[in-house]
Amino acid sequence: MPRFLVVLDVDSTLIENEVIELLAEQAGSLDAVAAITSDAMNGRLDFEESLRARVATLGGLTAKDVATAFSRIRVTRGVPELIEAVHAEGGSVGVVSGGFHEAIDDLAEELGLDYWHANRLEVVDGALTGNVLGPVVDSAEKASTLRRWAADCGLDLQQTIAVGDGANDLAMMAICGLAVGFDAKAPVRDEAHVLIDERDLSQLLPLLGLRG
Repeated sequence: MPRFLVVLDVDSTLIENEVIELLAEQAGSLDAVAAITSDAMNGRLDFEESLRARVATLGGLTAKDVATAFSRIRVTRGVPELIEAVHAEGGSVGVVSGGFHEAIDDLAEELGLDYWHANRLEVVDGALTGNVLGPVVDSAEKASTLRRWAADCGLDLQQTIAVGDGANDLAMMAICGLAVGFDAKAPVRDEAHVLIDERDLSQLLPLLGLRG
């Protein structure tokens, strides 16, 4: 059985980018989207409201536009080392995101993640409609996802580690055994058990007892 479960946020945590801003750059709405993202991550705006408002600006983007945006995604330093070390000790790693499956699926497979969950963008006739399919992955859904994955691993919540940077990570951080703020915004800095300010996720390993 896995000794522990590490659950990471994606945007600005697993990866260096905010995927919705990469898409907005393709759509010509970057300035407006970046301002809404900042408000949402700092807890000044409801996440679901902010996501729907930002996605609405992406209507009309083609598959080629989306691929161009995703080509700029960069994995945060230390991610492969973290995953390898956790797996070597019988642990599991998942990512849960207020972003999009379309950006995560291939990357998750490449990295060897055990679990991943995110929103889905609606596509009609080969172009984004500006809508999200199904319920939005918000703060509450992130917490529910962590609970579900812990149960799947046969773990108590005290054996889970949640890593994130924004206000929509707070609910899962409130129920985990160790809450790690990664280059975090103010709301997370106030609530996390520990902060990592160097953008290198291998810095998590000593906290897990996997590196001195």
